[in-house]
Amino acid sequence: MTCASCAARVEKRLGKLDGVTASVNYATEKAKVTFPAELDPQELVQQVEAAGYTAELPKPPSEPAAEGAGEAADDPTRSLRNRLIVSTVLSVPVIVLAMVPALQFTYWQWISLVLAAPVVVWGALPFHRAAWANLRHGTATMDTLISMGTTAALLWSLYALLFGSAGVPGMTHPFELTIQRMSGDGNIYLEVAAGVTMFILAGRYFEARSKRRAGAALRALLELGAKDVAVLRDGREVRVPTEQLAVGDRFVVRPGEKIATDGVVEEGTSAVDASMLTGESVPVEVRAGDAVVGATVNAGGRLVVRATRVGSDTQLAQMAELVEDAQNGKAAVQRLADRISAVFVPIVIALAFAALGFWLGSGSGVAAAFTAAVAVLIIACPCALGLATPTALLVGTGRGAQMGILIKGPEVLESTRRIDTIVLDKTGTVTSGQMSLVAVHTADGVDEQEVLRLAGAAENASEHPIAKAIAQGAAGRVGELPAVEGFTNVEGLGVQGVVDGHAVLVGRPALLEQWSQPLTEELSAAQRAAEQQGRTAVAVAWDGAPRAVLEVADTVKPTSAEAIAGLRELGLKPVLLTGDNETVARTVAAEVGIDEVIAEVLPQDKVDVVKRLQAEGKVVAMAGDGVNDAAALAQADLGLAMGTGTDVAIEASDLTLVRGDLRAAVDAIRLSRRTLGTIKGNLFWAFAYNVLALPLAAAGLLNPMLAGAAMAFSSVFVVGNSLRLRRFRSTIAAEPLPSTEGEGAALTAAHRG
Repeated sequence: MTCASCAARVEKRLGKLDGVTASVNYATEKAKVTFPAELDPQELVQQVEAAGYTAELPKPPSEPAAEGAGEAADDPTRSLRNRLIVSTVLSVPVIVLAMVPALQFTYWQWISLVLAAPVVVWGALPFHRAAWANLRHGTATMDTLISMGTTAALLWSLYALLFGSAGVPGMTHPFELTIQRMSGDGNIYLEVAAGVTMFILAGRYFEARSKRRAGAALRALLELGAKDVAVLRDGREVRVPTEQLAVGDRFVVRPGEKIATDGVVEEGTSAVDASMLTGESVPVEVRAGDAVVGATVNAGGRLVVRATRVGSDTQLAQMAELVEDAQNGKAAVQRLADRISAVFVPIVIALAFAALGFWLGSGSGVAAAFTAAVAVLIIACPCALGLATPTALLVGTGRGAQMGILIKGPEVLESTRRIDTIVLDKTGTVTSGQMSLVAVHTADGVDEQEVLRLAGAAENASEHPIAKAIAQGAAGRVGELPAVEGFTNVEGLGVQGVVDGHAVLVGRPALLEQWSQPLTEELSAAQRAAEQQGRTAVAVAWDGAPRAVLEVADTVKPTSAEAIAGLRELGLKPVLLTGDNETVARTVAAEVGIDEVIAEVLPQDKVDVVKRLQAEGKVVAMAGDGVNDAAALAQADLGLAMGTGTDVAIEASDLTLVRGDLRAAVDAIRLSRRTLGTIKGNLFWAFAYNVLALPLAAAGLLNPMLAGAAMAFSSVFVVGNSLRLRRFRSTIAAEPLPSTEGEGAALTAAHRG
């Protein structure tokens, strides 16, 4: 398929079969088809082929790819890249010779023919094929215009060289911008044919390269799972590939390892970090009898898990299916040039026939009549049209990359113009996504520094994520922490040990009660207040008395409130969407200035929320960073991924914000809208110059140098207009971008704000 109208034709053709409904996505090159059980799927393939396209049924995920099959399949841009390279090498000398009369040596025109012919015949072959398919279906796109213009230019040049005066030795194209009627048999337009092909191949290549990423989200999602697993067989641990797991198998998960598949804990207790899948910022405590999900990380003790779901039944596989469904269902935006061409091409063809008929009828001769008709076709195919989108996109995306904004492709830009609602994930997008120590409440007469020193030392020996947050927070405020002796991890309650001769307890209030050291009324009030705000309260006691309550929470990024205000200024309504509980979500929303909150949602519910907003007529942008956001990012009209997030979220999105700073979303939308405006301006002028020249062509007054100069000027104008995007300024004060070499650098930048 070469454009969105191709996708519509395939969809229409499949829909003609009884009981078949189809949704064809141009960006992902996939069709989602619902058909009756009695229908052979091969009939669907035959229908697509009958429409002039190719198709194949998807292979099961478990089926291995053919040896080495893949590179061409994985890199569909290779053929286009080869055509572009060859066409550029051959076209540049042709254009230079035509535009610089001083270089026009004897027989230069024949050398130009030898160089230009392969470009028009082989280089432009994709356009000729698409034009033929369009002709069979009675439609016209930009491909029709390119094919007609380049073919007409080549054939007329061939006629002028073989039967006219253009082929005589020593022929030159003088640089004269005059308007005069001529027979046309002394003019060649080889630079037009080669130049247009080269420029538009460049545009298509950049577009295809960005489109290729569409399927990467699914690959990244499926790679999240554990690759192998320690299965218990006859009391021994045997490592096997995850694909060999069966329902009922018991397997071991050590601290730091990923849980291989969905199951139920049979032995052990631990904290499981499920934020990647659920968006819940606080690690989940699990013990025997609790359910766990594949691809989540065991942050604490050793677990023995019994597998309950494997393969395509797991939550991870179902999320991959959600992402694919969302990508397939996403409305493909038809290229602006195609929409204009659909009107412009029929007018040009009608004008060419009108010119031919008029000059034949007026007795001016066949040569003059054909000169006027062909000149109309040639002038209608401008180089500037091929430059309009790729140059603006190249400059816009380049400026975006300097600012830490990665734009996936031209269709992304059109979405930014229409969005009116932005859905924001909480964890990792509005907040930092990591637990940290946010407050310390001490009993009367207790020194805060001493609390942090002793509690931090005890927690420093634990692997629990909350313990790490306390230890890091304490070390940051009091410096180096002392060593702990006699350390014990009390399952599900906390830790105990001896620090500097003090018997220290840190954990749930229930741990202190076991040692007859209950919290005072003042500290209990602090604990209740913290929990009402959705924070985790950790009690501290030593030497037989309660000493303090520590508050641990996922903190709001310092720039989030400013970013929300900026989004409102762009006319967007922010909505906070999270898997966290209602209390936490409301607290965060109030802090950053968001009115609408949707909390306690599962990943599949996030997709449903986006769909519901779209059904209400809203055009939705979604910003997120986790695996749980991937399907919603793909479903949204515009997906923005935080660069500090998971690969899956980044691949499923349309825009990636490298900094992890939500203010970059404001810049991304502003830059995208500016780039789209530039593309529209470019397309207008690219067509306008040629529309102005059409009457001259129809009147037989088109001097080849005038045509060349108009084309060169329109191309220079388009490039100059695009380069103005380099002056786009960010609303964020200049900061160095995080290194892309490691996640640590990106996270540091996110915390720095």
